[in-house]
Amino acid sequence: MNSTLTDIKATPLIYDEFKIYICPNNIFIEPVQNPNIILNIDRIDFTTQKQINNGQIPTEIKSQTIAGILGVVKLLIGPYIIVIKKREFVGKIDGHDIWKLIDVDILPIPKTRLHINEIQERMDFEYLNMIKQTFNTPYYYFSYTYDLTHTMQRLYNIPSSFVNIPMFARADQRFLWNYFLIKNFCMDHHEFFVPIIHGFIAINNCTLNGKDFVWTVVSRRSRNRHGPRLLKRGIDQNGNVANFVETEMIVEYNNTKSSYVQTRGSIPLYWAQYPTLKYKPAMQIAQNENHLEAATIHFNEQISIYGQQILINLIDHRGAEQELERNYHDIVTMLDNNKIKYEAFDFHSECKKMRWDRLSILVNRVAHEQDNLKYFLLGSDGKLLILQKGVFRTNCVDCLDRTNVVQSLLGRRILTVMLQKMDILNFGQKVEDQLDFESLFKSVWADHADIISIQYSGTGALKTDFTRTGKRTYNGMFRDLKNSLLRYYKNNLRDGVRQDSIDLVLGNYVVNAEESASLSCPLEVRPALKYFMYPIILMIALAMFMANAVFTSEYNTGTYIFLLFWGAMVMCVLSLIFYYGKEFVNYPRLSSFDNGKRHHHQS
Repeated sequence: MNSTLTDIKATPLIYDEFKIYICPNNIFIEPVQNPNIILNIDRIDFTTQKQINNGQIPTEIKSQTIAGILGVVKLLIGPYIIVIKKREFVGKIDGHDIWKLIDVDILPIPKTRLHINEIQERMDFEYLNMIKQTFNTPYYYFSYTYDLTHTMQRLYNIPSSFVNIPMFARADQRFLWNYFLIKNFCMDHHEFFVPIIHGFIAINNCTLNGKDFVWTVVSRRSRNRHGPRLLKRGIDQNGNVANFVETEMIVEYNNTKSSYVQTRGSIPLYWAQYPTLKYKPAMQIAQNENHLEAATIHFNEQISIYGQQILINLIDHRGAEQELERNYHDIVTMLDNNKIKYEAFDFHSECKKMRWDRLSILVNRVAHEQDNLKYFLLGSDGKLLILQKGVFRTNCVDCLDRTNVVQSLLGRRILTVMLQKMDILNFGQKVEDQLDFESLFKSVWADHADIISIQYSGTGALKTDFTRTGKRTYNGMFRDLKNSLLRYYKNNLRDGVRQDSIDLVLGNYVVNAEESASLSCPLEVRPALKYFMYPIILMIALAMFMANAVFTSEYNTGTYIFLLFWGAMVMCVLSLIFYYGKEFVNYPRLSSFDNGKRHHHQS
């Protein structure tokens, strides 16, 4: 508790550049900073040893340069090692370099593929592509000397003895994205393995009133209950909620450090909204689950980590979202915890007809709580000046679009307080009045919205025109329409594969080496014939209808009958597709996913 923030982060625990040598029987990994040791991976028995470099590496083998190891994953051929091929410098937090993952290499450790059959080789290739797809989702971040999984306040409270513990071991496990990939392999080789987070980081060097400071936004996505938006909603029995994100705003000026934390997460009830080809699938609240028990677990953890909880619920108070809002309110009432306060704000009703200025009603309503919860401030001498005592936990249905708008407004308000306290802004000055910085602030929060949205929904965020400009515009509404249609396509026809890919990397599904040999492989399961036939018939009918409607030079009774026939075919096939909607949705194949109708393979 008495350790300084800098002491804990200062010890270089991880090498930041390596040469990798792929030999017939071994893979050697040599740190550039310390070529006296090597990591020797046996390609026959897959054992890993850290050794003194005594010339084991054949001189004729050429090396590749890598920036670290993310871990090891076992597929059908055997284990693959995932290494950082390319990185990009983002900036510095408290003097420590922060990097963004740009590209990875996934290298097979086994020296041969002769031990697997043809089907296994094909399935192994499909598994491999899933892992690549996961790491192609923006963005992953890492540092060799700074623990990105923790907020500044948590780092301050870490005991000084933690300085001798490997970074992956003292990381906040909720945000350690490659936990499964490294947990069985790096205990004795921790200096070779790089912990990563998934989310968003923007580091900006700024000047106000002639004073230079660094303003940073860090968002950390939880690996618990993770997946695409319509496949992962609500809570699980361990109290984990879907799309949980911790967002920290950091200001550094003249060795003084300040940070402010907010959280977002799905409504902590057992509820679902499984894709069915409908534009807005029905929200289902489970009737036979103990909602109170799960919510209690969730909020007990949140209070133990963050302190007081101000719950800002932005969903509608009528229509499809009404029951969800009512049940959330009832659960909070039953919790009867004086550290939890519920604030409901019907975003769409309050801001209808593009009256987004009315969001000030909500900000003013919670201003007193925000002032009481405070923020974290550490003096230039390392002395603690202020502790943050609680957080705003904001949600809408997806915890994306409405949520991000409100978080940016709360962030701007407290940032003014922080900058005044640090003597960067004068008393009476506000962030929104500093035109250049306000433009940067809006741009960063809009980029933040887009990236977090891509990670959860597959598209950029909605309503970012307000975040970027402070106004709701018709151009922004058209952009939202485009993103909404793209979300519909991805959520119904692509997200099953994305969920499978995530489950592979996070260890929610472990590949059995006997798949496609003595055991069935879930990837071999193919949809029923109608999954392919109905869309083909639909496309033929639509093409015939359009061809006759556009290219017919003269209309007669026969033409009208022809158009009527193909038009009826289009409507009939569309009706059948939507009637059997669940059968056409791309659901996961690896998890024991239950959409109320089907059960999938479980390892």
